[in-house]
Amino acid sequence: MTPVAHYCTIIPPYVLDRLAEQGHEPAQRSLALDLAHRTARLQAVAPPAPAHHLTRTIGDAGHAEQAPGRAVRREGQAAVADGSVNRAYDGLGSTFTLYETVYSRNSIDGDWLPLDATVHYGQDYDNAFWDGSEMVFGDGDNVIFTDFTAAVDVIGHELTHGVTQYTAGLDYQDQPGALNESVSDVFGSLVKQYALGQSAAQADWLIGSGLLAPGIQGVALRSLKAPGTAYDDPQLGKDPQPAHLNDYVDTPEDQGGVHINSGIPNHAFYLLATALGGHAWERAGQIWYDTLTGGRLTHDADFAAFAKATVAAAAARYQDRSVADAVTAAWSQVGISTT
Repeated sequence: MTPVAHYCTIIPPYVLDRLAEQGHEPAQRSLALDLAHRTARLQAVAPPAPAHHLTRTIGDAGHAEQAPGRAVRREGQAAVADGSVNRAYDGLGSTFTLYETVYSRNSIDGDWLPLDATVHYGQDYDNAFWDGSEMVFGDGDNVIFTDFTAAVDVIGHELTHGVTQYTAGLDYQDQPGALNESVSDVFGSLVKQYALGQSAAQADWLIGSGLLAPGIQGVALRSLKAPGTAYDDPQLGKDPQPAHLNDYVDTPEDQGGVHINSGIPNHAFYLLATALGGHAWERAGQIWYDTLTGGRLTHDADFAAFAKATVAAAAARYQDRSVADAVTAAWSQVGISTT
C-alpha cells in the first residue's frame, strides 16, 4: 500500500496570512505557492532501488518555482561555494544519522530511501516543506525570515513528516494532525540535540531558532519548553500555541490548528525528557519512536490515544515501571489522561 503523503510546511498558514494582510508581498506570494501545492494531488513516485547507504542529492531551483532543481551536490561530493546547498546536505545527513544510529532505521522509509532536497526555491519564498518525496527550501525574504536551511531542527522536522508518512500515517487534520506536527517537532529537536551532543537539560527546546530576521521580536517558531512564548512581534503577532488541553484552540484554519495545538503534546514530551534526564533521544525519544512505528496507532489517533500508546510503549520496553509512570505524569501535566 502506498503511504499517504501530506504537504507539510514549517511556517503555519496563519503566520503568512497575518503578514499578507499587512501587505507583505513575499508572504502573499508564499501563500499562493503553498495553496497551489496543498490543493494539488501528491503523486506517488516509485523510488529507485535502494543503495543500502545514505544517498543525498541537493538541487538548486535557481529561484524558479520548480522542484527538484538542477543537481549541484551529490552523496560524497565535496562542499560547494553555496552555503544553502551545504547546510541542506549536512542537515539531511544529521537527520539520517539520528534515525540510523539511535533507532536502527534505514532512512526515512526504513528501506534506504534517497534523501533529496531543493534549495533557492521561488522568489523570497517564506517557507520550507516536505512534499511526500523531498524537502524544498525557500531563501526567506530576509525581512521576516532568513534562509530556511539555517536550522537543522527544521530539516529534521520536515523529514520526520516522511517517517510518519511511512509508519503511523497520522491524518493531517485536527488532533491527529497536531500529533503529526508534534512528532516532527520532537524529532526535529532531537536531531539538533544529537548533532550537538546536548542533554535534555542543556537543549534549548526551540524549533527554528535563527530563522527570524534581525529586528523580529522572538527567538524561534515554536518552543517545546514553553509553548506560546517563541515570538511576540507586531508583524508576526503572538505565538498562539497552548501548553495545556484546557487551552486547546478550536479553529477551522490551519487544518484544524495542527501547528497550534501541537504545543500540547510537544510540552508533554519536554516534561518527560527533562524528568527522565540524560539525553532526550534515549529513553523519551525511544518511547516516541516505538509509539510511531509499533503499530499501536490508528491514522486518526487523538491525543488520548497517542498518550495511552506511549505508556504502553514505555512499559513494553522498560522493566522499570517508573519510566511508564513518568510518561503518565507528563501527559497528566498537560491535561491528558492515559487511563
